[in-house]
Amino acid sequence: MYYYFGGEYLSKPNHNQQQEYRRVRTPKKGEIPGIVEQIMGHGKLKVRCADGNIRMTRIPGKMKKRIWIREGDVILVKPWDFQSDEKADVIWRYTKTESNWLERKGYLKM
Repeated sequence: MYYYFGGEYLSKPNHNQQQEYRRVRTPKKGEIPGIVEQIMGHGKLKVRCADGNIRMTRIPGKMKKRIWIREGDVILVKPWDFQSDEKADVIWRYTKTESNWLERKGYLKM
């Protein structure tokens, strides 16, 4: 049996798969985790970062269509070289389980 999904025919889903483990991407030097406070439109977000600043961030073109970001999501931002306290770029979005892991390990200090 095949299912039609967005222009593709896919086989029947297999629900007996093993649980997949994935390594959580931790913040490297110059990267700061943050929580999305407000979506401004046109790929811009207002983010409360772990260092206490509220930054206006932008979603780069390579991520715009691939990743959907909502209010309350935990993301990883890289501040700009100039205006580093005000502006940044989004480089990663964490899933709910990854953000819970980050909070337990102490990366999110809000």
